[in-house]
Amino acid sequence: MNKKTKIAVFVSGGGTNLQALIDAAKRGEIPSGEIALVLASNDKAYALTRAAENNIPSAVVKRKDYESQIAYEEAVKAVLAENGIDMIVLAGFMTILSENFTSAYPKRIVNVHPSLIPSFCGEGFYGLRVHEAALEYGVKVTGATVHFVDEGTDTGAIILQKAVEVEQGDTPEILQRRVMEQAEWIILPKAVEDVSKNISEKRIYV
Repeated sequence: MNKKTKIAVFVSGGGTNLQALIDAAKRGEIPSGEIALVLASNDKAYALTRAAENNIPSAVVKRKDYESQIAYEEAVKAVLAENGIDMIVLAGFMTILSENFTSAYPKRIVNVHPSLIPSFCGEGFYGLRVHEAALEYGVKVTGATVHFVDEGTDTGAIILQKAVEVEQGDTPEILQRRVMEQAEWIILPKAVEDVSKNISEKRIYV
């Protein structure tokens, strides 16, 4: 029996994608991994309440408490090491991570982005802005992407994608909710299980 991959979920806000992962784990859909830590960029994040309600250890590491990006990232690395973390999921994490950090966890950091990369991604495209841009452009199909994180913004290798139709009369808020429900909350647990399985079996992604 392979040891379960220990997963840290990085959050900054409400934690809806964290909840999707917690629910999927309860349904037995992430058998190769366990959510072992929730790391927040601020102590007001509701995701911390979700962690507490599900008996998941949590930590808060704020960028403003450190003089430099490197010092901040070293503090985050120390928390991960203390908790024996193997894999990181960025779930609405709004703090930038540099190559110093991402290069320490190659093919072990995943992010969910609310569009079909390479559309509506990169610098400045996050949250509602992604859905506003999709509606402004007039696309008929959008969706979500789970990808590995590298030194770029939304440039890492794609793991999974799922398309979602844009409907007449959509607002950015309505579209955001549909993309979450029909894509993000479905493919994120699948991708996390896929990567967890590979890590637990000590297979290396190419």
